[in-house]
Amino acid sequence: MPKDLRPATLSRRASVVPEAVIVERRKRRRLLANLSLIPEVDDPYHYARKTKWLLTILVAFMGMAGPMGSTIIVPGLKDIAEAFDASHTITNMNAAVYMLSMGIFPLFWSSFSETSGRRTIYIVSFGLFVLFGALAAVSTNMAMLIVFRTFSGGAAASVQAVGAGTIADIWEVKERGRAMGIFYLGPLCGPLFAPILGGVLAEELGWRSTQWFLVIYGSMTLLVLVFVLPETLRSKTLAAASLPASTPEKRPTGNLKRVSTTQSVAEKSKSVASHLRRIFVDPFSILLYLRFLPVALTVYYASITFAFLYFLNISIQKAFSSAPYNYSTLVVGLLYIPSSVGYMLASLLGGVWIDRIMHREARKAGRYDDKGKLIFRPEDRMRENAWIAAFLWPAALIWYGWTTEKGVIWIVPMVANFFFGIGSMLITSVSTTMLTEFMPSKGSAGMAINNFCRNLCVFGATIAADPAIDAIGNGWLFTILGLWALSTGGLVLVAMNRRSGRWREEMVKALGE
Repeated sequence: MPKDLRPATLSRRASVVPEAVIVERRKRRRLLANLSLIPEVDDPYHYARKTKWLLTILVAFMGMAGPMGSTIIVPGLKDIAEAFDASHTITNMNAAVYMLSMGIFPLFWSSFSETSGRRTIYIVSFGLFVLFGALAAVSTNMAMLIVFRTFSGGAAASVQAVGAGTIADIWEVKERGRAMGIFYLGPLCGPLFAPILGGVLAEELGWRSTQWFLVIYGSMTLLVLVFVLPETLRSKTLAAASLPASTPEKRPTGNLKRVSTTQSVAEKSKSVASHLRRIFVDPFSILLYLRFLPVALTVYYASITFAFLYFLNISIQKAFSSAPYNYSTLVVGLLYIPSSVGYMLASLLGGVWIDRIMHREARKAGRYDDKGKLIFRPEDRMRENAWIAAFLWPAALIWYGWTTEKGVIWIVPMVANFFFGIGSMLITSVSTTMLTEFMPSKGSAGMAINNFCRNLCVFGATIAADPAIDAIGNGWLFTILGLWALSTGGLVLVAMNRRSGRWREEMVKALGE
């Protein structure tokens, strides 16, 4: 095994990390576990830093699949409408329903991952992503295309829920901000780079090539994760989940045959009901976490940030492909680059900034445990970084809206999009990390709730954007969105800074964590 991939005992940031214990091959968990070249260890925190970064980048790469699939088809929607003789409204459902499925399916993936583990969910979901992607590519009518793209999006959405859980599995709180920023590069850059790629493919090879690209992408990703990604969910969590099964068996008394038969039927009925409940009811039960204000406020802010990105994406395509710009499909695709650069810059530097703020706040408050280590609080992540971002991205939306409305030279609205990328990424990174820390033992559940709510908002944004632009124009639309984000986002930050500590303690007490 390569030296860099072995668990290590030293960390360059924290002093000494306890020696990691490699799990015996025969005891490794989950689907095809013995094929992984990186071994499972007893405590994922003890992986070498290079191994942690490799796993983080892999999960980020996997996270691109779902969002990329939502927008790679956009440049070819006109061709699809002509091929299947469908209206533009029906054709646009390919993108809208895809995003809706990415909001619903993570509830199931998250629920299953807490007992089935991360690795199994990844392998199964990407296998389905490849299958449904191939069926979408050979669709013979619009209904077939929409149905299989819906299932394809739902399959790829596993990473949106489970990915943040994987990051939380391997990174300690003091370094998690930077790691979460790198992870989120995948899901956020996917919908930004995909229109560029989709424009080239649709123009040169036809719209079906966009779906075949997703199949190839998914196949390569599936192959890599089978041989690289170990199980990271802590075994003690699984052991706790299985405790009820270890209770002593009750022995029947009286007529042995009659009681055993009755008991067997009752147990089978209970087992069937339990499985049905686990599959169809339990995944939605995690939405009950929204009753806790720290979760609800964080999810709300993350949701509108992501939804407004889709207003922006649709506006770019609509504004710059018509007068006074009249750019080609390929050139319009290139106009998504500035916001992508903003996302990458904020991901690479914003996470480090957030981690430093957490250290500063913990030292300022004098929070140390009995071993002299700093005690971190999730709410420490929302300080000056969040306030700057909360002003930056709404202001950038208003800037973009009026410059495109007045037909100003393209570079001016693109600068606005660059700052939108920075501001929105900072908010997204903070929100994502805080959710995993508000519910430390239910990180995937927090991300599933976040994805459910934000993709419902994206579904609405995808449907509403085009008619809204036609009705009031880019200027007033993005002014309304910007002022909405600025006012409600400011209220969220004020509330979180003043009350989140108390709310979090009440939440921890209620959940028994």
